[in-house]
Amino acid sequence: MFINSNVINAIEPPIAEAQSWISGRSFSEEKPLINLAQAVPSYPPAQSLQEHLATRTRLFQTAQYTEIAGIPELRSSLSTHMNKVYNGNTSLNNVLISSGCNQAYCLTIMALAKAGDEIILPEPYYFNHLMWLEMLGIKAKLMPFKPDQNGIPNPLDAEGLVTKKTKAIVLISPNNPTGAIYPPDIITSFYELARDKKIALIIDETYKDFLGSIQPHYLFQKKQWEETFIQIYSFSKVFSLTGYRVGSIIAGDKTIKSITKIMDTLAICAPRISQDAALFGLANLSNWVSEKQKIIKDRCDFVQGLFQSKEINFELVSCGAYFAYIKHPFVELSARQVAKKLAKQANILCLPGTFFGPNQEHFLRFAFANASIEEMTLVKERLRQYYD
Repeated sequence: MFINSNVINAIEPPIAEAQSWISGRSFSEEKPLINLAQAVPSYPPAQSLQEHLATRTRLFQTAQYTEIAGIPELRSSLSTHMNKVYNGNTSLNNVLISSGCNQAYCLTIMALAKAGDEIILPEPYYFNHLMWLEMLGIKAKLMPFKPDQNGIPNPLDAEGLVTKKTKAIVLISPNNPTGAIYPPDIITSFYELARDKKIALIIDETYKDFLGSIQPHYLFQKKQWEETFIQIYSFSKVFSLTGYRVGSIIAGDKTIKSITKIMDTLAICAPRISQDAALFGLANLSNWVSEKQKIIKDRCDFVQGLFQSKEINFELVSCGAYFAYIKHPFVELSARQVAKKLAKQANILCLPGTFFGPNQEHFLRFAFANASIEEMTLVKERLRQYYD
């Protein structure tokens, strides 16, 4: 049997490996597992949203296809929402609804690039981003990691990587895995570079609802944004709809038309029930979202304070949204070895930086959105004991 070598040789999904480190184990009440491996919120969807979806599942139309690009009301509502956040000038014709942000990224890449082309990614990268490029035979060019700059990439590094084969630069802000939130002027510089080089700037803003006090960029108000800028986004995190897989792409009309062709071939349309959930959330859950944003910000602030303590020798590189990127103190151990030992000895499940690319041997990712402040207090004590 012939199997596509690009798929065989692509990196393996790493979450399954991390879960294998605790497979079959039981954890006592005295020392429970603290799971910091995956970016999932600790709270369920709003009660009103759950009741709305229970009603929607009984309707005939919920089991039917929508327009390929998504429900017009949802596309219009999202456009209005984004225009308010970014002081923009998008319309529903600039919006396509996808089955999650991962699919939004995959659709966008297929619309822009083919085998043999190049895409610039930040280092460390989100592993699914690299996996998709490898499966398509597209080469990833990596911007070097800047731990001394809180994980914020330098546009000059990207400029040095652009060739005739380059089709796009990909950014993630707030970043996964580092949590770094890119200042608006940095994002604008990347935009200007992409515009000048006549390539696309793709920003994965899955966690844009958790910017904290950082101001958003305002690229959507620029006259030429449709020719250069593509935003991908997920409703899953903000409305706690991880299992519903609903995301979006905002781009110029020509790009959306190309992506719509791919969407029709791949999935026909995003699931109707997921779109209904997103539409309800945008229309009705602003107060609920504000409450959850405060919860996440409080956890983020606590994590930042935790690593300022001199009692532990793990160093905070960057922190934001759902993530903290940590430098471990063990020069002689790889990041994977440290993560496995933390799982075994400290009952803390986290991800090694090497899951997110080369040159990450000294780093760990903590995803704290599903950990309470009380649990993170235990993390401090366990890290101290582990190092001792």
